Formats: sequence, structure tokens, C-alpha cells
Amino acid sequence: MGSQLVGEKAPNFTLTSSTEETVSLADYDGKWKVLFFYAKDGSPTCKRGCLTFKEQYDLFQSLTPPVEIIGISQDSLEDHRRFKSQHALPFSLLSDPEREVANAYGVQLHLGIFPTKSSFLIGPDRTVHYCYDWLFRPRRHVARILDAFSALSSGGKIE
Repeated sequence: MGSQLVGEKAPNFTLTSSTEETVSLADYDGKWKVLFFYAKDGSPTCKRGCLTFKEQYDLFQSLTPPVEIIGISQDSLEDHRRFKSQHALPFSLLSDPEREVANAYGVQLHLGIFPTKSSFLIGPDRTVHYCYDWLFRPRRHVARILDAFSALSSGGKIE
């Protein structure tokens, strides 16, 4: 899993979004961000994970400082467009068809087939502060990330 990146600089990347914009991690420098990897648009667990981020999106945006949300999967741009539109997702979905970014972040394949679902809390200077594998817990991951951000922003440590 990508926990080996905690304390390290997050690998930069450039991918295409569902709106056909080129997006780089560097575009978010100076901001807190959550980078979450998921397996497939529309699969039950991934859908629940994305919808959980949607449900809490306003909360992430209201934090001081605000936290940006970025989703990444191997799905095509067309799949992302359809999924984002169908569920009115307010955050970017990026296409990583060759898993280059997933591999750079250490996102493994479960059973050698399905990409694990992992979230990374990344600071304004691109330091990875927290990593959470939510393979079977799509509802808990957002709460864990919010707890981690709360601990960090209040000067505490992540437990």
C-alpha cells in the first residue's frame, strides 16, 4: 500500500479529467488535497466511496484551509463523464488507464485484479500526511481523513 509515502513528497503527475482538462498535482500546490484511488466507476463499493466524498464535499471546502478532492481510476474519460454527470460529483475525476499514477503511489491490485481503494491526505507543500486503504470500508474513509486533517490542523499527531 501507499503508506510508505507518508512523510514523503507526493509524486507529481499529469492526467486528463472528465472535462478533458489536463490536471497536474502541481496545480494544487499551496492547497490541502485528498487524492483518492478507486477501482471502477459505478461498482457498488466505489460508487459508495465517491458518493461519501460528495456528501462531505461542502465540509471539506469549509475547512480552514479548504481541502480539494481528486478522484483517480483506470476508467475512460467517457466513463468518468457519465459517472460524474449521473451522480453530480463536484470534484475532478482523472483517468489513469495505464495505472502509472496508481503505481507511483503504491496502489496495489487486490487479488491481482482489482485496484485497491486508497486515499492520500496531501499538504500544501505536497507532503503526504496520511494514507488510508478503504478496500472494504467505503463509508469510513472520509471520516478517517477528516479526523487526520483535524489532528494535523490543530497541531496534533495522527493516530
